[in-house]
Amino acid sequence: MSVNGTITHLRAGDYEATVASVGASLVSLTYRGRHLVQPFAEDELSDGYQGCILVPWPNRIVGGRYVVDGTVLQVPVTELATGSALHGLGCFQHWVPSDLAISSGTWSIDLPPVQGYPFDVVCQVDYALDAQHGLSVTITGTNEGTASAPFGASIHPYLSCDLRPVDECTLRIPALTYLRTDEALRPTHLVPVAGTAADFAMPRLVSTTQVDNAYTDLPEGEWAVELSHPDGGGVRLISDARWVQLYTGDRLGRLGAAVEPMTCGPDAFNRDLPGVLLPPGRSRVLSLAILAIG
Repeated sequence: MSVNGTITHLRAGDYEATVASVGASLVSLTYRGRHLVQPFAEDELSDGYQGCILVPWPNRIVGGRYVVDGTVLQVPVTELATGSALHGLGCFQHWVPSDLAISSGTWSIDLPPVQGYPFDVVCQVDYALDAQHGLSVTITGTNEGTASAPFGASIHPYLSCDLRPVDECTLRIPALTYLRTDEALRPTHLVPVAGTAADFAMPRLVSTTQVDNAYTDLPEGEWAVELSHPDGGGVRLISDARWVQLYTGDRLGRLGAAVEPMTCGPDAFNRDLPGVLLPPGRSRVLSLAILAIG
């Protein structure tokens, strides 16, 4: 067993994927040998949360502090530079694999108890490869406790055009609004994308643009983010989530752009608590697919 736990290889047609039990992480995804996500080594922990499942919150809780039913809760601050709790509790925990097959598998976790998250939420992620439609990912959180629990979910893949520089790629995100942040990446206010450096509503060259922001006002139903390279080939991510985070991968050499569909926005435990509370016995699901273009 590696530092990433049990490694599972999936295959369907010309698609291949690798999943690690630590973080239920998507280690790699290829089509005809072409990288669709920026991979990481099976014997090294992912840097930049590559491929990790983000539960029970994606993005940040500012200060790691939030309030539920009048009770102040404090989770560990894991991003010292911003003073935030980043990307939840499941990223570097062991998820239990089950129902493993040639092209699919399930990974689950009963979220570890921490003082600042006293809720009983069980999470599951299903990965399935299809020869025509690529990789589908379904993340489900179910509240098995007796009180409503704040819960959000995402995944952190770095979409890539076979590890070519993002600067050379064309990107499209069909969102009309993005969430501005301050110098500590704390969300401040929503702004129309039109006329800003964050505007990828129509396909355009990424060039040297640096983005680490969440987008909303996405089309109703399914929408698609596309990253393509002029030499041919690209990658498409499809989801119906109401938020998506874009990070241009600056820490990781800009060989992939993190595109993270999210069930809620950044700091949602503070900014939108009613929207993230999950009643007892209920589930919240995030679905997406990643497939090759060309």
